[in-house]
Amino acid sequence: MPQCGNRSVKMNITRENIDALNAVVKVDIAKNDYSDNVEKILTDYRKSANIPGFRKGHVPMSLVKKQYGKAVLVDEVNKLLQDSLGKYLTEEKLDVLGNPLPKPQDDLDWDAEDFSFEFELGLAPQFDVNLKSEKAITAYNIVADDKMIEDQLVHLRKQYGKIVSQDTIDEDSEVTGVFVNEEKEINNSTTITLDKIKGKTNAKKFVGAKVGDVLNLKTKGLFNDDHDLMNFLKVSHDDAHGLEIEVTFTVSEVNSRELANLDQELFDKLFGAGVVTSVEELKERIKADSEKQFAQQGDQKLLNDVTEYLVESTKFDLPAEFLQRWMQTAGEETLDADQAKEEYEKSEKSMRYQLIEGKLISDHNLQVSFDDLKAHSITMIKAQMAQFGQMDPSEKELDDIAARILSNQEEVKRLSDQLMSQKLLGLYKEEANIDSKDITYDEFVKEFYS
Repeated sequence: MPQCGNRSVKMNITRENIDALNAVVKVDIAKNDYSDNVEKILTDYRKSANIPGFRKGHVPMSLVKKQYGKAVLVDEVNKLLQDSLGKYLTEEKLDVLGNPLPKPQDDLDWDAEDFSFEFELGLAPQFDVNLKSEKAITAYNIVADDKMIEDQLVHLRKQYGKIVSQDTIDEDSEVTGVFVNEEKEINNSTTITLDKIKGKTNAKKFVGAKVGDVLNLKTKGLFNDDHDLMNFLKVSHDDAHGLEIEVTFTVSEVNSRELANLDQELFDKLFGAGVVTSVEELKERIKADSEKQFAQQGDQKLLNDVTEYLVESTKFDLPAEFLQRWMQTAGEETLDADQAKEEYEKSEKSMRYQLIEGKLISDHNLQVSFDDLKAHSITMIKAQMAQFGQMDPSEKELDDIAARILSNQEEVKRLSDQLMSQKLLGLYKEEANIDSKDITYDEFVKEFYS
């Protein structure tokens, strides 16, 4: 391909690089590029045109051209334009951001035979990614300590224990009742335990109450976690935060639970016959299962921390002005310049990480194969079936369910993203400067989520 300065030429397409991040592509379309297609379409129109005064198939071509010629020409030129531009970007391996922006042509003459169109391009920056931070990033290994294991034992014994009806509420009661606020149209029956209630003042309103009693409560500070308002009052996530209203709670049922015995009957209910045979084995199983769940949270924290480091430490410029103009028409609603600038500023960090992630995937040849997707799907299916007591599904059953899942393109995209995140996490653990730190779950929650 001949080149001249910063201008490259191929067939009827030329590119002028304005700078490292911006370019203009000019597409020249000559009459012989589109005339055969236009003629063929008009000939087909002539065969089927239904114009008063002429038999079908006998309409003069001059009349067909007069009536349809301009519209067919415009349509064919636009098709040729989009096709040739797309092929050019692919063949030239241009890494563009957003989509090409056509330069305005108010004086375009569709009666001419040859046409020229110009498109602005935003080009992806060139940069390197350094995974080795000067300061080590902490990978948290969340452990289940003795207190947590004992608490989980009590929880399991309550869950499988015998329900005993009570006359009055005490600190260990399970209380069923109805929350009501007419103005907010809240009327929800629910069951709560007092460990969900925040503060002694609120708890005292429950303790000693009987079936039929009506408690007057304020939602602000009622629960340890405001998100509980979503479950117990059935309000939206947005309404739950900062909700300050009065509600009534009418007590309809009060129960306590006798703790189940730590015996083989309980072990078999929890894990299947003979899988666990002693309290010590039960504690080991609780610890292992808990830490397996905690590992996902620790990994997500590490993924977030490495992502933050990469975005902050990997410096490169973006074609900001181009991207803001592209954003004005890229969404469902057209934005003005100020709105586009605001949208760009909100999404810039995400765009930067997408570019960094793409660079890492390319440099380290990270790929998600069909075999990866199938294996991941089958692992998920087995886990879900195990929850419903199906511990030994057949290989054919698993393959059939996996095939149905992988026939859904949205599901394939979701699973592919999950697997790529896992591959990136593996890369970070192997290549990044990481220190491991043991921490209990309570410490982890207190440090990062309180």
